Amino acid sequence: MKKSRGILSRTVSTILVAFLLVVAIYPVVWLILSSFKTQTEFTLNSAFSLPRSFNFENYVKAWNTGNMGTSFVNSIICTAGSMLLIVVTAVPLSFALVKMKWKHRLHINRYILIGMMVPIQVALIPLFTIYNNMGLTNSRIGLILIYTAYSLPLSVTLLTGFFESVPNEMIEAAVIDGCNIYQVLGKVVFPLMTNSIMTVLTLQFMSSWNDLIFSQTMISKTEMQTIPTALIMFNGSYGQVDWGPLFAAMSIAVVPTLVLYLFLSKFMIRGMTAGAIKG
Repeated sequence: MKKSRGILSRTVSTILVAFLLVVAIYPVVWLILSSFKTQTEFTLNSAFSLPRSFNFENYVKAWNTGNMGTSFVNSIICTAGSMLLIVVTAVPLSFALVKMKWKHRLHINRYILIGMMVPIQVALIPLFTIYNNMGLTNSRIGLILIYTAYSLPLSVTLLTGFFESVPNEMIEAAVIDGCNIYQVLGKVVFPLMTNSIMTVLTLQFMSSWNDLIFSQTMISKTEMQTIPTALIMFNGSYGQVDWGPLFAAMSIAVVPTLVLYLFLSKFMIRGMTAGAIKG
């Protein structure tokens, strides 16, 4: 009886996992296959039909006429810049909040947590007014600063969980050996937090790469727009859409996220659980 229950349980679990896997993967497969269809196939055939041939002209058209090349470079610069800034700012701040004793430390930590509760839409008009007065609209620096600021609370929250699991005795031993605070952070703590940093970087990449609200609000020049904003430009007048190049452009936009997640998923899983168990 127990053996049959175990087999039934494993079978149900396998079916459930397979179903969730299909639900997660099928939209991506359908997107990539649709990017090879011609406009005639979209008009005459079913939306779920397979393409008759691999039509790479959609990718050429999306890259050349859809401004995807420039938008791709802009997205890379803005995303990479925000990833660098988030590590430079979040790691020392998290270390200071957890391992250093100073006045108003707990209050600062509460303010950071409050930052996670502020909806993006609430801050759009004030941010645009400030950016317009400072001349930061239509600039990559402006987007980098916004991406960093809005991801900082979550990044600090994740990293503080890791720092709480680091024994104080390890830091005290490094200080006794003659290390200053920067050497403790760089030579002792930093090498131990690879998984947590990879988790923060992965989340930052996905957030910045897929951003549409900030990029569409702060960027009006075509040569400065990012990939999500460039995808909107594929809509023609009166709602006409050239579906083949649009799906090709969406496939180009999805590929970096998939590749990054495939390579860093194991670090992300370990980083999300870092600090969950103490001892």
